[in-house]
Amino acid sequence: MEIITNSPEETYEFGEKLTDHFRGGDILLLIGELGAGKTTLIKGLAVGFGIDNEITSPTFTLMNHYSTHDHTIKNLVHIDTYRLKDEKELKDIGIEDYLSDPESLCIIEWPEKMVELLKNKKTFTITIEHLAENQRKITMV
Repeated sequence: MEIITNSPEETYEFGEKLTDHFRGGDILLLIGELGAGKTTLIKGLAVGFGIDNEITSPTFTLMNHYSTHDHTIKNLVHIDTYRLKDEKELKDIGIEDYLSDPESLCIIEWPEKMVELLKNKKTFTITIEHLAENQRKITMV
C-alpha cells in the first residue's frame, strides 16, 4: 500500500484509518528520517484505537504504554530506539513482555537498532519519505 499525504493532518488521518490492518501480537516498524511524520502517524493510529492520552515520542524513556478502547488490541506500546545504546536497555525495561503479546500492538521507531529482538516476530513496515515541506510518501508492506 502506498499513499501520498500533503499535510500533517492527512498523515494523521491516514494513521487513524490503519487500525483495521493490525491484530494483537503485531509489530509495526516505522522507518523515516527525523521530522518525517512518524509520531504524527502514531497519534492518528492512537485516536483510531480510542486512546485519549497525549501521544509523545518516547525518545528519552524508550517506551510509552497506552491502554486502548479496542476489543482485540488492549495495549499500544510505542518504542523509540533513537537514543538506544544497546538492546540490553530494552530488555531491562521489559520490552520482551510486549513483543508479540496477543493483546498488544508494538510500534517501533528506529527498529534497525533492535534487530536481534525482532527475529522471528510478525512485523509490518511503514516507510515515510519526506517529498516536500508538507508532502510525504507513506509505504506499508
